[in-house]
Amino acid sequence: MGRKFFVGGNWKCNGTIEEVKKIVTILNEAEVPSEDVVEVVISPPFVFLPIVKSLLRSDFLIAAQNCWVQNGGAFTGEVSADMLVNLGIPWVILGHSERRLILNESNEFVGDKVAYALSKGLKVIACVGETIEQRESGSTMSVVAAQTNAIADKHHTGLMLLLLTNRSGPLEPERLQPLLRLRN
Repeated sequence: MGRKFFVGGNWKCNGTIEEVKKIVTILNEAEVPSEDVVEVVISPPFVFLPIVKSLLRSDFLIAAQNCWVQNGGAFTGEVSADMLVNLGIPWVILGHSERRLILNESNEFVGDKVAYALSKGLKVIACVGETIEQRESGSTMSVVAAQTNAIADKHHTGLMLLLLTNRSGPLEPERLQPLLRLRN
């Protein structure tokens, strides 16, 4: 069998209950190949996770858009990996560019979050990538290598997905070498 495809949809900070119900109805009616061919993961805002979980067809999975780096504590507005596990949410997105840029989440902090989420049994979509300024200055590979190494340095295995993109052209094999450490 060939490689399984992954299709993910991040709803970001959008939607109302009525809109969510309409979107889920459309998704439930969609024709997609079998689970052996494609894994579909939907990522609504946290407040909609339970309703989406209750209405979404069983062959589509759900991801949270973030989780905190530890269990519990005085972290107003944060959600722990344990809470996601308790809700039956199998996936989480970590290291999204918006959180890195707007909330100043460092590479090391993202690496800690990834390690913690994996230790709790979540599947992780670890986001890596450069800003437009970094791309235009030619530092894409060093930026992505630093982000990837911060995740790899936590000495964990089981990273389910790491998407690397290069919008500026093909990646030469020698430039990929720093990134290949994650292929465990």
